[in-house]
Amino acid sequence: MKFLAETCLLTHGLRSIDEAALQSAWPFPEARLAWVDRGELKTGTLQEYLPFRLRRSEYGRLDCDTLEEALQSGMSGALTASGTLAACRLLGVPLAVTCGMGGIGDIVGEELCPDLPALARIPVALIATAPKDMLDIPATFRWLREHGVHVAGPECTGYIFESAHYLPEESPEAYMTEEAIRRGAETGGLLLLNPIPAEQRIRDRGILESAVRYGKEKEKEGLIFHPAVNGEIDRLTDGYSSRIQLLSFIENIRLAMAM
Repeated sequence: MKFLAETCLLTHGLRSIDEAALQSAWPFPEARLAWVDRGELKTGTLQEYLPFRLRRSEYGRLDCDTLEEALQSGMSGALTASGTLAACRLLGVPLAVTCGMGGIGDIVGEELCPDLPALARIPVALIATAPKDMLDIPATFRWLREHGVHVAGPECTGYIFESAHYLPEESPEAYMTEEAIRRGAETGGLLLLNPIPAEQRIRDRGILESAVRYGKEKEKEGLIFHPAVNGEIDRLTDGYSSRIQLLSFIENIRLAMAM
């Protein structure tokens, strides 16, 4: 396998996209996704993953810090970016694919998202669209730089909104082979950015602010912040946010397949 793609977005993040719509939009019969089902690390195609998605109300998400416990205790869960990096390490896969990644923010329990330490310590590269808009994106990239993680790609101006301005120091063309990806990941970590085109982004920043307030309320109720925010943005945009995230995830997989 050249890469594994995470399953948190597909499982809990695309509120208005059902299984039929997902199948219709998915162009990669051979692309491998990763998840944990009853303590077993699974990799499979979209068709093999869909029965797991249908049971999504039964479980949450697993990151690099909770993956091993899940494997030992028989838990199930969709894998985050860091969980997929850890799964790649277990299986000897050089590259992981996500969409919106974690970072530094004020999310309870994720003030420093595990995605960042995972990038610094796990010798597996990650393709991502961008850090999520509700995070402190400049602080996120500063942390990566200070911990030796290579960041390559065009200017990062946010995730699904225009929310930041960060110009990576490295070109993605330097990492377009499997050997280069391995070398970059093994020398401090490697993040490859593949942003959503600016003309496809959501223009109204008020939607983001409203969704973050909603997520904070749900956080106090014991729910997970990111799916709550994603679901509220989906509602406020009549599903548009889910559609552009799915398209971005597909483009990230397309990039991984080209390497």
